[in-house]
Amino acid sequence: MKTSPVAVALALLAALVLGTAFASPALAHDRLKSSNPAKGAKVETLEEVKLTFSATVRFPKIAVLSGDEPHQDGKAVADGPVVTQKVKGDLPPGSYVIAYRVVSSDGHPIEGEIPFTLLGSAEPPPSESSPPASSASPAPAESTAPGGDPAAGTPVTTLSPAAAAGESGESGSSGGVPGWMWIVVGGLTGVGIGLFFSMRGRKQP
Repeated sequence: MKTSPVAVALALLAALVLGTAFASPALAHDRLKSSNPAKGAKVETLEEVKLTFSATVRFPKIAVLSGDEPHQDGKAVADGPVVTQKVKGDLPPGSYVIAYRVVSSDGHPIEGEIPFTLLGSAEPPPSESSPPASSASPAPAESTAPGGDPAAGTPVTTLSPAAAAGESGESGSSGGVPGWMWIVVGGLTGVGIGLFFSMRGRKQP
């Protein structure tokens, strides 16, 4: 039985297609899927850089650069397809570049650069100045004597001892002549009358 040339050609074509299909995954290299910050992003703060690849990567190296000055803190850490790199605190606002290099699962190196801009945290609004204290001196508090009712608004003013004594003397003098004065006057009057009658009796023969 002879095989037709057409059948041979179809068999070879099928083998070529199948071989290419199985070889394609092996020939495809790993790639960067996403990054944080993303390429061209503008962020307010930055504590770490995170890169995610299409497969597990090894030997990661990441530099966060502002010009030629590095700002990464420590070494990059790979956890499967995710690579994390800490950065130094208090980064000044400006333009930065993430330069990375890793080794893919098939041993092929992957490297690139990701530019981004750090805006910095928004500054807090200035605190309002406290109003100036009143220059007016406080009014003196009125002292209240026992029995006064401050809540009712009728405080009883307490007098000093000297003022109290003065008022006491004025009230005593305005009340009339003391009783002892009347006794003295009465005694003197009686003595005068007795002397008058005694002298009159001596003059008579």
